[in-house]
Amino acid sequence: MTDAVIGAIPITASDELESPARRALRRLLARKGAVVGMVVIAAFILLTAFASVIAPYDPIATSWTLVRKPPSALHWFGTDDLGRDVLSRVIFGARASLMAGAISVGIALGVGVPFGLLSGYRGGFIDALISRITDAMLACPFLILAIALAAFLGPSLGNAMIAIGVTTTPIFVRLTRGQVMSVKVEDYVEAARAMGNPRWRIALFHILPNIMPALLVQATLSIAAAIIAEAALSFLGLGQQPPSPSWGSMLNAAQRFLTNAPWMALWPGLAIFLVVLSFNLVGDGLRDALDPRER
Repeated sequence: MTDAVIGAIPITASDELESPARRALRRLLARKGAVVGMVVIAAFILLTAFASVIAPYDPIATSWTLVRKPPSALHWFGTDDLGRDVLSRVIFGARASLMAGAISVGIALGVGVPFGLLSGYRGGFIDALISRITDAMLACPFLILAIALAAFLGPSLGNAMIAIGVTTTPIFVRLTRGQVMSVKVEDYVEAARAMGNPRWRIALFHILPNIMPALLVQATLSIAAAIIAEAALSFLGLGQQPPSPSWGSMLNAAQRFLTNAPWMALWPGLAIFLVVLSFNLVGDGLRDALDPRER
C-alpha cells in the first residue's frame, strides 16, 4: 500500500476510538449537577468513615445543664432535649442512613436481578409466576409494605434494611425482566446461541453486561428512596433504636420542640435533603451519560 493510498484513508475521530467507560465518565463529569452530587456524597462518606475523629463530642453523652441550647461556638448545631450535641449525632447518624441505602439496595439487586434474568430469559410458566408475584408486591405502596415488614421482623436497623431491601426487590425484577426481553433478541445473542453456548452462559456473559447501565441508574435512584424509607422507619421507632443516632429518630425527638428548639429538626432534615438530592442528581447524570443515543 503506497503512501498516497494510506493518506487517502480517513482518520477515525478520537471520540469514536474512545472506550464506552471513558466516554460515559466524560459525559457524567460534564454535568454539573451530577458532579455536585458526587462531591456531597463523597463528603458524607468521609464523615461516616471518620466520624469518631471528626465528631466533637460523644453522640450519646447527655448533659442536663446543656438541654436544648441554641447553636454556639461550643455546639455549632446546638444541643437536643437530652443535652446531646446535635452536630455529633448528625455525623454519626449518616452511618445508619448510608448503610441502609447501600445494603438495602444490595439486597434488592442480589435477589431481584437473578429472578428478573430467569423470568425474562426463560419465559413461560416461570415468567408468569414471577411476574404475578412481582405485580402483587408492587400493588402495595412502597412505604406501607416496608413498615409492615419492619414491624413484623421487629424494630432494629438490620431488620429495617431487610424490610426496605425486600420492598425494593420487585422494582429490580421488573426492570431486569424488561431489559432482558429487549436484549435477548439482539443479533449477538442469537449468534452466541447458534454457537452452542448454554443458556446460563448467554444470560451471564452476553445479556447481563449489556443491561448493567440501566440497573446502575436504578440502583442509584433507589438508594435515595431507601434513605428516605430508613428515616421514616426510624421516625416511627422501627429503625435505628435509641440512643444510637439516626436522622429519622432525631426528627421524631425534635417534633415536640419545633417552636422552642427548631435547630433540632433543621440539621437532620437538611442532611436527609442533601443526601437524597445528591443521589438523585447522580442518578440523572448516569442516565444521560450511559444513554447510547447520546454522542
